[in-house]
Amino acid sequence: MIVIKVPATSANIGPGFDSLGVALQLYLTLEIHEKTSHWIVDHDFNDDMPHDENHFIVQKALLLAPQLTPHHIIVKSDIPLARGLGSSSSALLAGLAMANVINHLELSDDALLSFATRLEGHPDNVAPALFGGGVSAYYDGSKVYHAPLKIPKNVDFVTFIPNYELLTSEARTALPATLPFKQSVAASAISNTLIAALNADHFDTASSLIEQDQFHELARSALVPQLAVIRQIAHQLGITGTYLSGAGPTVITIVPKNRATTLLTALTAANLPGNLYRLEQDTNGLTITKEEEL
Repeated sequence: MIVIKVPATSANIGPGFDSLGVALQLYLTLEIHEKTSHWIVDHDFNDDMPHDENHFIVQKALLLAPQLTPHHIIVKSDIPLARGLGSSSSALLAGLAMANVINHLELSDDALLSFATRLEGHPDNVAPALFGGGVSAYYDGSKVYHAPLKIPKNVDFVTFIPNYELLTSEARTALPATLPFKQSVAASAISNTLIAALNADHFDTASSLIEQDQFHELARSALVPQLAVIRQIAHQLGITGTYLSGAGPTVITIVPKNRATTLLTALTAANLPGNLYRLEQDTNGLTITKEEEL
């Protein structure tokens, strides 16, 4: 059996639209078992999701290796669908990694990142899911540029996952077609300074800038009313660093570990329509464990 484990991701991180992401300790796990005459996919999702070669993971694997030998695979996931935590990116990478390992393609991480980004259109989820930790990445249409993004080790990600979905396509529709030049300059400056503050361990500055996005949160805030509510509750406690994860609707606050319980208690008392989690960043990224040869 071969086990592929891929973390969830939180993208955008405030002003880092389509470029900044971090891996979190929720996981999709793919077990590859014996060869079969046709694909058998056991999973813990509802039965609307295919159990054969039409499963998303198998379809993505076949894009990389069209002649891939069918296997019995088991898919388990802690990552909720359509919530802004990179569920499709984790599944995509699991499929590509499966094709890479079964067919002994020996593709490098950069090659897998490039292929995955071409399919996704942007690297802010697939890069941290692959490498772990925080990642800053840019795709120019042919090449992916990426570098580690320094996220403090002494923070938790207080995460609110609503009990409703928000499809990326719907969230994208809400975005403006253009931004005024002055606003674009400000948005870029905010993002640049955020990265510098994180890399300099100036977390107070970084946490404030996380809340000053100009690219997407203003347009999407009406789709996720809990963003304003959580931010207000956090501010009452003197905590900044709340942002819309990915396209939403998950809302995350990056908070020093010694303040996380205080924030969780206050958010629990607010009876928000969803679930609260205290997550840490994953620093390993995608891992492959071979327990025995297939």
